[in-house]
Amino acid sequence: MTTTPAIEIAGLTKSFGDTAVLHGVDLTVPAGSVVALLGSNGAGKTTTVRILSTLLRPDGGTATVNGHDVTTHPEEVRRSISLTGQFAAVDEILTGRENLVLIAELRRATDPTQVATALLTQFGLDEAGDRRVSTYSGGMRRRLDIAMSLIGDPAILFLDEPSTGLDPQARLEVWRTVRELAGRGTTVLLTTQYLEEAEHLADHIAILHEGRIIVEGTLAELKALLPSPTVEYVEKQPTLEEIFLAVIGHDATGTNATSTEGSPS
Repeated sequence: MTTTPAIEIAGLTKSFGDTAVLHGVDLTVPAGSVVALLGSNGAGKTTTVRILSTLLRPDGGTATVNGHDVTTHPEEVRRSISLTGQFAAVDEILTGRENLVLIAELRRATDPTQVATALLTQFGLDEAGDRRVSTYSGGMRRRLDIAMSLIGDPAILFLDEPSTGLDPQARLEVWRTVRELAGRGTTVLLTTQYLEEAEHLADHIAILHEGRIIVEGTLAELKALLPSPTVEYVEKQPTLEEIFLAVIGHDATGTNATSTEGSPS
């Protein structure tokens, strides 16, 4: 991990007409880390990501991505990043392999077919690679979407609400993918309104509320902001998510759960 921040934001502001969305956002994302931008709907998460990915111009403040200013050097920023939006940007008529080859060709990869094959293997889509994407589950589409984002080896990946609309099993698949990316040193900035998602994935959490970062830190640092908990002994009941995953035969890590108890002899 380098000492130069992958993303640095200072005093970022943005309004749409008379509606102010960002009121002076400050945030630093260390290279090679996973940072979660946490906030409710309308907090300004997507607007921040759109500015960082050069899709919007800020009204004020500064933002640099991989050392490049998003306003004065947008082309350099675009070469450094990839963006996965709230909804999978895949072509349902094409197969998974064809989607990947198409993006590899657009990004002028040396061997688009080899790139597609490697990514299908990396994201566990080998068997589905030659099927039309219209037959994919939500989790498979999201994994394919993220795989397409990685073509060209971007230094920084923006994930805007990566698990929106996914069922619990598909969400766990996406979480596992993000962890693997972080393990290889990719810088990930993800926006989410799901507290559990930030808790599971992020090295650093920033809470955006009404257009401002009101608190940031590691999960341990954020927990320390609250009074020490009192210890009570209560009977732990399974959550609905745990029940759902157990019933369909998956454990909390997203792997198949098997049991020999009660099996016929």
